[in-house]
Amino acid sequence: MAAKRSGATIADVARAAGVSPATVSRVMNDRFAGEPEIEQRVRAAAADLRYAPSPLARSLALGQTHAIAFVVPDLGNPAFQSVLAGLSKTAAHDGYRVLVADSGESPADEPLLAAEIRRRCDAIVLCAPRMAEEDLVALTAQLQPLVLINRNLPVGATPSPSLSIDYRRGIFALASHLHGLGHRRFAYVYGPERSASNAFRERGLDDFAREHPDVQIDRIAAGAASEDGRAAAPLVARSGATAALAFNDLVAIGLIGGLREQGLRVPDDISVTGFDDIPLAQYLDPALTTASVPHGELGVVAWNRMHALIRGEDPGHDVVFQPRLELRASAAAPRA
Repeated sequence: MAAKRSGATIADVARAAGVSPATVSRVMNDRFAGEPEIEQRVRAAAADLRYAPSPLARSLALGQTHAIAFVVPDLGNPAFQSVLAGLSKTAAHDGYRVLVADSGESPADEPLLAAEIRRRCDAIVLCAPRMAEEDLVALTAQLQPLVLINRNLPVGATPSPSLSIDYRRGIFALASHLHGLGHRRFAYVYGPERSASNAFRERGLDDFAREHPDVQIDRIAAGAASEDGRAAAPLVARSGATAALAFNDLVAIGLIGGLREQGLRVPDDISVTGFDDIPLAQYLDPALTTASVPHGELGVVAWNRMHALIRGEDPGHDVVFQPRLELRASAAAPRA
């Protein structure tokens, strides 16, 4: 039998082996239960014709795509980019790709977006800190296998691995550092009101205020982006605070720029802290004091949990990552 050039089709193999294309498909996907002689004939024909099954066709035949979905509220945020990098690089070692869906900070769109991308993948890693709890409960029932990032599993949800960050303890530590420097008047420039992570930050500040009755904390609305921090700067400047805790590093970056426009110097006139420790934080002027979160490791652990689910194994216990204080130049003792 003369060898043909590569690029042979399943029909070519079927004709050469004297069987149907369906039989070739079952043999090549290790699902053939017929006579060994027929299987040997098909494999010999495939080898002679240099036939390589299409990865897409193989995925369809097996009901597997070797792809997982990753849903995030804003891929422009470097923190989520770091999670994606850890997730995708680790998944690639096991032969999986990651498809990304960005909800554009629209929690109302996330359930439909998550359901749509899940149909194209074998599983989903869901990062939805602003999603309503009733929607999250419904999705955990519909989209298994599922790993939840940046969120605790709500009551009533289908059991799924959950990887979260102790925002409550992280912001408590930041406030304690500022208090130790001598600050007694704080401004908290808070994030999206529907954000579960913002709610934990708020609780951490409430804990701190109860333990330190000599401190006043003003809460100033902002959001999750740099422009939100800049927009909040005039209110922070007028608040009389000597230290501002921003919802995240992006908000802190915008806030520092906005405070400069108000004629205030950081940290001479007011100290500023962030949360996340994105790569840019240490290169700002001044470098940003922040609570560092290991987002890359979060992505790695998310894949390890997901891979166990896909293989039908125990994914292990839930993980709560503890932020680490990074003390830099943006926070200093208040002027006398």
